[in-house]
Amino acid sequence: MEVNQKLTEKGQRDYKLIKQALNNGDQHAYAELMNLYRDSLYFTMLKMTSDPHDADDLTIEAFGKAFKHLSQYTSEFAFSTWLFKIATNNCIDFMRKKSKENFTINSDIGEDDMSSHVKTLNPDPEEQFILEQKIHLMHEVVQRLKPHYKKIIEMRYFKEYSYDEIAQELNLPLGTVKAQLFRSREFLFNILKHSKEKI
Repeated sequence: MEVNQKLTEKGQRDYKLIKQALNNGDQHAYAELMNLYRDSLYFTMLKMTSDPHDADDLTIEAFGKAFKHLSQYTSEFAFSTWLFKIATNNCIDFMRKKSKENFTINSDIGEDDMSSHVKTLNPDPEEQFILEQKIHLMHEVVQRLKPHYKKIIEMRYFKEYSYDEIAQELNLPLGTVKAQLFRSREFLFNILKHSKEKI
């Protein structure tokens, strides 16, 4: 797998992480890829579905599929382009199935028809309310984590500390901070995924 020199600096960074993940089974590389794109991918899924719980599930599924087939990635395109293509295709399939479950239809919904179900990129007042409720729920869910994980999540996502700042504040190696953040996010996803609370 040769790197495409036409890739941007960000694309080449991602490519190096992919090589580390594939060649060395480096879990930190997987975690870093997930950290780089999880939030933007989640909000893309939220814009398409307008459902925070579906968006959570679809975000996890997209990373799962991408990591499972990571060896098929080529540097012809940026990793982010490849990942978001997987995610959007998966989301369209999900919405098609959901539409079939909710409505009686005689033929398959094509992607052109599906575009009418896809929300615009600018959130309307209802979407904005959902986003605000999502943030509120995240704060509540974080309170359920063990104190150490709670602190590291709050520093990263609520106070917007960098990895280096967290490492310095907690007197931990940078790799440990990244690993603990990855585990913290997994706990959060699992809590949210199985939460009975509705937004």
